[in-house]
Amino acid sequence: MIRRKNLIITAGLIIILLIAGIYVSAKLNLVTISGISENNPNVVFAQFQNQKDQNNDEITNSRRNIITETVQKVSPAIVGINVIEIREYKDPFFSMFDDPFFQRFFGNRGTYSQEVKGLGSGYLISSDGYIVTNDHVAGNATKITVTLTDGRTFDAKVIGSDSASDICLLKIDGDDLPFVTLGNSDDIIIGEWVIALGNPFGLFELNDKPTVTVGVVSATGMNLDAINERYYLNMIQTDASINGGNSGGPLVNSLGDVIGMNTLIFTSGNNSGSIGLGFAIPVNKIKRIIKELKEKGSIDRNFEIGMRIQTIDEGIAKYYHLKNAKGVIVTKIYPNTPAERGGIEVGDIITEVDGFKISNENSMFSVFHEFRTGQTITIKIVRDEKELTKTMKLVKG
Repeated sequence: MIRRKNLIITAGLIIILLIAGIYVSAKLNLVTISGISENNPNVVFAQFQNQKDQNNDEITNSRRNIITETVQKVSPAIVGINVIEIREYKDPFFSMFDDPFFQRFFGNRGTYSQEVKGLGSGYLISSDGYIVTNDHVAGNATKITVTLTDGRTFDAKVIGSDSASDICLLKIDGDDLPFVTLGNSDDIIIGEWVIALGNPFGLFELNDKPTVTVGVVSATGMNLDAINERYYLNMIQTDASINGGNSGGPLVNSLGDVIGMNTLIFTSGNNSGSIGLGFAIPVNKIKRIIKELKEKGSIDRNFEIGMRIQTIDEGIAKYYHLKNAKGVIVTKIYPNTPAERGGIEVGDIITEVDGFKISNENSMFSVFHEFRTGQTITIKIVRDEKELTKTMKLVKG
């Protein structure tokens, strides 16, 4: 009886081992199952074809990534902008002919007008044809032509333009137009992927398509020096290539949301192209400006401050026992002005205005272009080696 029981157990183990061996062999392609031989040419070809299809799928999936999908999504809303501007020029030899005798023969050569053609980029922000671009692209234009990616061209009119912030709002007559989504520039991640789209060097005209460059957000909160009375605060720095003609085009994140507007590049020597230092106006500032331009046509900065200031140098910093030479010193206060009513005094050191760090006179001038008439701001000062905070209401002069 015991012997019979042992035989049954042994037979069961043998069967289990055989099944396990067949399974492992099949997985390792050591045996042929269901009469299919690994040497069968049809099977080998089928296996090869299947592997090829899998590889192709992987390549396709890797090529069509979030960047390419975003470009496809955003591109239809990008426009090329061509402008004609009338500029006044002064004759360099005017002083030689500023005499009635010479004017009888040569005419009045003091100033003359000339048509100047320019180009830039822009992007549609609504289906009914509102377009955002830079003021230095279209703010002073007498004729503006906008080209869409489907080849259509439109005459555009300026709804409003703000030289100080370098933002311009245009309008074309159209319906059901593609448009971008305006994101949140306070939510930017340094190092995240960004895409710059636009019309560098007029290349948009070749195929009615924007040029695309890709990079990352290099830095935020960059306060740059003013250029031609345009003030660039809290700028976004990117290494996505930006070149001449890219101005006014959008800088978008990998989701396709506009986070800024391509505006400036830093160049080196005689190089006029990108060296990886591009700057964009943050979209939250753009949203605020275009809202005012749409409602009023201009930005109300008709307020006075009521003080004179001077950049702090090493001598002033040493005299006032300051930690560094950053800030401005108040040299004069005018009566019945926001500065006097706000409690600012001669000799105060201004280090910060409404959250903006003040390093010199230029930064002070730039910061006040961020404010509006009637706004109340905070000013951090150093007085008698103590830090104080004052408030100032900006009223019309």
